[in-house]
Parts: sequence; C-alpha cells; structure tokens
Amino acid sequence: MRFHRTALSVFGLFLASAIAASAALTQGTLLNGTIDANYSSNHAYVGQRVSLSNVTNDDGSGTVTGARMYGTVVAVQKAGQGTPGKIRFHFTELVLANGTRYAIDSRVTEMKAVTKNNAAKEIGGAVAGMLVGNAIGKSLFHLGGGGVVGAAGGFLLAKNNRQDINVDAGTIVQVRILSVTRRQAR
Repeated sequence: MRFHRTALSVFGLFLASAIAASAALTQGTLLNGTIDANYSSNHAYVGQRVSLSNVTNDDGSGTVTGARMYGTVVAVQKAGQGTPGKIRFHFTELVLANGTRYAIDSRVTEMKAVTKNNAAKEIGGAVAGMLVGNAIGKSLFHLGGGGVVGAAGGFLLAKNNRQDINVDAGTIVQVRILSVTRRQAR
C-alpha cells in the first residue's frame, strides 16, 4: 500500500512539473542557454546543427531548468571589404530535463558575438599606404606629401575591411519562443 502511495506521489509530481513547464512555454517566453560549440562567420555554414544546454527561463521562475535546445545555422555572411561578418541561428526543438519534447519556432534575441580588434590592421594599412604613397609621389610626380595621402588611403582601406564574428562555446544565448507545440512520445 505504501509503495502505491509513493508511486502515485512521484507520478503526481512528474505530472505537475510537466504541466507547469507546459504552461510556462507560451508565445513570448524567454529562455537562456549555453551554446555547446564554437561558431565563426568565417567557417559556419547554413544547415549546420547548433545546440544549447542548461536552458532555463529568463524570468527565474524555475519552470524550465536543465533543458536542451536544438536548431541550425540559417544565415552566414563572411567578413570582407565593407562587409561585416554575420551569423544567425534558428532553434526548432526544446527537450526538457524530463525528456518532454516540444517543436518550437523561435528568434534569438541576445547573443554575445566577438570580433577581433581591427586597430593593428588599420595601423599597418596606414604605414603601408604611407610608404607606397611616398614612393609613388617622389618617383613619378617628384612631389612631397605622397606619404600623407597614401597613409590616409591605406588607413581608410584597412578601416573598411571588416572582421569575422565568433560565437564561442559557453556563450549565453537568449531565445524568444514564437510558437510551441508538444511532440508525442516516440
């Protein structure tokens, strides 16, 4: 008899937590998770699998804890002259810690992407431009001041050369749920 009460209590707690999690997963719910791998706009590709671990509610309610989220890279733009690096993820599945699965539509609302500092490239461009401008100005036109013009041109060219972005493993990603549907058990 005691076993039956304990089993019913455990089942009741399981059912209550599933209902609470289901109620917490509505349109507009914000979830935070940790990205599991490194991604760069230089190497990522559309369709590449992406996952988040330790997914929890943003509001601190505790209704979703220890979940996982799965999705793909949906857009990548490599950095180049005048073009900044970009990467975009889309998450389509949420798996709660108890194994309950949800099909979701979502939008990443916050993610800390890292870009390299472009200062060294800008200084190098200015120095190289100065040397080239000075050499051309003196040898072809027999004029001074070519170094200043070359330095400005080299700096501007380097300044416009954008860097790729990197999303490192361990980065916190915030996702807004746009729609959610519970999946049937397999």
